[in-house]
Amino acid sequence: MIPLNYFLIVAALLFLLGIAGVLVRKNVLMMLMSIELMLNAANLTLVTFAKWHHDVKGHAMAFFVIAVAAAEAAVGLAIVVGVFRRKVSASVDDLRSLRN
Repeated sequence: MIPLNYFLIVAALLFLLGIAGVLVRKNVLMMLMSIELMLNAANLTLVTFAKWHHDVKGHAMAFFVIAVAAAEAAVGLAIVVGVFRRKVSASVDDLRSLRN
């Protein structure tokens, strides 16, 4: 039996890695992957506490987070493809030029 603390430490490390990826990277695709990593860390935490409390609500909530992550990836990738076709780059600085 693996203790609860191990799962929470792994989830915290995944979340911190995701935050570092969002803050450090300039590539939009890498930023989207980092956001997915943070959502997976949240899912791991939800499932861990659901198992700890013998409750299914955490598992159901994790499925909703997975659905939101899939929608975020689809919309984000569509935006990146649109910008890439126009600017031939996937940099965050190119997204700022879309304001005008």
